[in-house]
Amino acid sequence: MSHDIADPGLAADGALRVEWARRRMPVLASIRERFEKETPLAGIRLGACLHVTAETANLMETLRAGGAEVALCASNPLSTQDDVAAALVASGIPVYAVRGEDAESYYSHIRAVLDIEPHITMDDGADLVTTLLKERPHQLPIGSTEETTTGVIRLRAMARAGVLRFPVVAVNDSATKHLFDNHHGTGQSALDGVIRSTNILLAGKTVVVIGYGDCGIGVAARADGMGARVIVVEVDPVRALSAAMEGYQVTTVDEAARVGDLFITVTGDLHVLRGEHFDVMRDGAVLANAGHFDVEIDLGDLERRATGKRRIRHELDEWAMPDGRRLHVVAEGRLVNLGAAEGHPAEVMDMSFANQALAAEWLLASADELEPQVYRLPEALDADVAAIALEAMGGRLERLTEEQKAYLASWEMGT
Repeated sequence: MSHDIADPGLAADGALRVEWARRRMPVLASIRERFEKETPLAGIRLGACLHVTAETANLMETLRAGGAEVALCASNPLSTQDDVAAALVASGIPVYAVRGEDAESYYSHIRAVLDIEPHITMDDGADLVTTLLKERPHQLPIGSTEETTTGVIRLRAMARAGVLRFPVVAVNDSATKHLFDNHHGTGQSALDGVIRSTNILLAGKTVVVIGYGDCGIGVAARADGMGARVIVVEVDPVRALSAAMEGYQVTTVDEAARVGDLFITVTGDLHVLRGEHFDVMRDGAVLANAGHFDVEIDLGDLERRATGKRRIRHELDEWAMPDGRRLHVVAEGRLVNLGAAEGHPAEVMDMSFANQALAAEWLLASADELEPQVYRLPEALDADVAAIALEAMGGRLERLTEEQKAYLASWEMGT
């Protein structure tokens, strides 16, 4: 069933949080204003599986302004802000999500969204699409959008295997998503989650960042800026070299495990931190995950080794090891920025969710021309989002003169 709104105070608190975010989302506001006039999504049912936050609430309101009937569930069991969910339900948008829900509830909520038989799905991690293809292959949407790197990886694997049966827009691949949301958003919010749960001082600590993609780059840069000594672990030689040229030590997990004070996994892969690493970690080490799924830290291995566990602070579990050491895991190994904090700031989600809204509109307009594969949002739309965001920040774009345009178009440059 939809989120409980029996407590009007909860919904009121959520509405204030949504309003606060709305003031910092000028790009989405401009799209909402146009959507209200043009209603490009009229008659469309849209099912979304996203983190239920104040920023997501503004996206849902924008899609509804465009004429869509929307329903929302959570893309992570710990990422729901209950007051925001209650506020959305009070406004007439069905939300199937409760913070801390178990796996059974999580998937029942996904199925509840699929019950509206959406024409377009909107995903963060591809759980909605995966469930649909496995359980309801007869119920195919016009298309879908995908918010995060992990989901895009899954969807491309589906396309290669020939099981993807409708087009998907990889919103994550838009420059105004991965260059800002992944880098600046994850960089700030992941450390925000760690600090809220532990209140540790980062200056002077050794922070091990495992994975140096767009998200890892942001985490490393913010940790470095706060005075930490940063060690990077990476499997890709080009990215590893890039980290080394930023001045970070680059080494293996085996070596870093012995010296790290704080470990942040940002890989999207399985069991990045596991038994042999727990065996050599320093007393008091903190482990956090900024990847989408809770599989990067092998908690099963940790539980088998530990003699006990207790909740010691907000979203911080202390695991006692047989030799007296204590290891600390933030947010149960789930996405740390939403499990222990509030997720990305509204300013970066503004661009990401503007891309989501435009992707839904583009999918609907282009459906007849698209194959069952993963697409990027057209670059012109990406550029529009960047231009509006820049203007909102007080920036102005330079314009080429006709002479400069002619010069750049000529093969006789330099003569």
